[in-house]
Amino acid sequence: MRILVIEDEPKLGDYVKKGLEENGYIVDIARDGIQGRYLATQGDYSVILLDVMLPGVDGFGVLAAIRQGKDVPVLMVTARDQVEDRVRGLQQGADDYLVKPFAFSELLARVQALQRRGPLQEHTVLKLADLELDLVARKCHREGVRIDLTAKEFALLALLMRRQGRVLSRTTLAEQVWDMHFDSETNVVEVAVRRLRSKLDDPFARRLLHTVRGMGYVLEDRGTP
Repeated sequence: MRILVIEDEPKLGDYVKKGLEENGYIVDIARDGIQGRYLATQGDYSVILLDVMLPGVDGFGVLAAIRQGKDVPVLMVTARDQVEDRVRGLQQGADDYLVKPFAFSELLARVQALQRRGPLQEHTVLKLADLELDLVARKCHREGVRIDLTAKEFALLALLMRRQGRVLSRTTLAEQVWDMHFDSETNVVEVAVRRLRSKLDDPFARRLLHTVRGMGYVLEDRGTP
């Protein structure tokens, strides 16, 4: 599970990141509201931890941008403990509110609770044309035929299906699936896409996984072989 921490206090941000990673999470961290807003709206996260007092764009501005297109659970973490601040955050779409200072055990418990709640906001079976991906059972079928995928192939296909119709760059795929910053000399993305396409498209008449030259890859039904 990937979590985004948007926190401008370096020591606190690093402390939270370290603690979550020790509990098995992949953690990205943003140090200001502008970077946080970009990562939150462009990335795929299970939970977002969002500070209110941020440089560039405050937490309420980041939250508003998130809620324009995403239902990802958001936990607001802030030193502002006035009732009106908590009410404002919850009314604008925050799922929970935690006031600083806090015990990490409580933060972790709240993250886990939001994580359990998260799948209720998301379809567990993704579909495109005759392709089905069951996120819970971790099974893939096309035309009723079972397609066996490796863990990385499954993660890659899940990301493409969640954003079907949108072109995803190699950089985005590398960061979201392999948790790595893209190196132009690394062909891990191309190799993985080629292997996925050999299972997903080659045995069938119609192609769903397309290469957009100079931009990346897109999963969509174009209605033609």
